[in-house]
Amino acid sequence: MAIVNLTPDSFSDGGAHASAAAAIQHCEALVAHGADILDLGAESTRPGSPAVPLHQELERLLPVLREVLRLGVPVSIDTYKPDVMRAALDLGADIVNDIWALRQPGALAVVAQHPACGVCLMHMHRDPQTMQTAPMQGDVLPQVRSFLAERAQALRALQVDGSRIVLDPGIGFGKTVAQNFRLLAHQRDVAEEGYPLLAGWSRKSSLGAVTDIGEAAERMVPSVAAALLAVDRGAAILRVHDVRETVAALAVRQAVLVAERQDHNKEKTA
Repeated sequence: MAIVNLTPDSFSDGGAHASAAAAIQHCEALVAHGADILDLGAESTRPGSPAVPLHQELERLLPVLREVLRLGVPVSIDTYKPDVMRAALDLGADIVNDIWALRQPGALAVVAQHPACGVCLMHMHRDPQTMQTAPMQGDVLPQVRSFLAERAQALRALQVDGSRIVLDPGIGFGKTVAQNFRLLAHQRDVAEEGYPLLAGWSRKSSLGAVTDIGEAAERMVPSVAAALLAVDRGAAILRVHDVRETVAALAVRQAVLVAERQDHNKEKTA
């Protein structure tokens, strides 16, 4: 899943693709680099970011969405506003990716009313304005797991099929550095809820904290490393900025797995 920021204040790319023309060109490049899903976001959710008015989010999003839908890959919309979800899904978007896990009034109903869409439910402690000023307390793992299970059940209660649901532990959203890495180390525990997992480690500040790389745009290598660790711990979707590099790393991993299977098959037939 390739990250496409349509905002002037993203933590990672500083509004490099904030114009519609630049964003569309960037999406074309990401697909060429191997992106399987494009995730369009028209409101920054970096720590401390202000909320964006509905009309402004729609003005940023819809012109790009109309063009990107022609590229032949699923399109995800990173939003928590039910009106944005509805407008995007009515245009043909495939997935809702919600940092609030459909807790805004009306959001559950929008997803339930669009029976073909997928949905990603993310765990966030507090809100983007305050989440890192007062991070979570205690053992993060059972809290995140129980929250995500409850939000998935809220959708299932509206007859939304479980095959449409993906869970995201919410790396960096109201957690300490240690808590983020605990979630990665024990990611398979969250996967035991029975839904595919999305891992969103790309360029996060926790990677900077353990590598002393201050600039987000320079965290490609640790981002790819975290992505591979997440896949090895059960992640089904990787939400990344650096598509080409992540795809290359996954190809190396796949080559090793193929070699291991070949050796295993030889041992079985020996």
